[in-house]
Amino acid sequence: MKTDLETTTAAVFPQTVSAAITRLKERLQYGYERAYPDLRQIIHLVLDEEETKAWKISEFPHLLLPDLVEAHLDRLNLQPADTKHAEVVVPIDFDPVAISQPALA
Repeated sequence: MKTDLETTTAAVFPQTVSAAITRLKERLQYGYERAYPDLRQIIHLVLDEEETKAWKISEFPHLLLPDLVEAHLDRLNLQPADTKHAEVVVPIDFDPVAISQPALA
């Protein structure tokens, strides 16, 4: 028998993923439209097609979508757009090497 928590989690998870993919598609659309303003409709179609494909492949389509879109646009001989967020702040003392190496005990 499922608990209330399991039932709630099962109901909320798809909504969370759906919201994540919607935000991601908006970000990708914005980035590619800035790079290719004349191809707005094509970009929209590519995003929709690749979203459908991502949902068929995984329960986590938002993890696959950027790569699927990039591969599709590459087949159209278009370069990837810069879809990174400029507002992401990295701390001044950030050391990626320290993060990738385990601490010695």
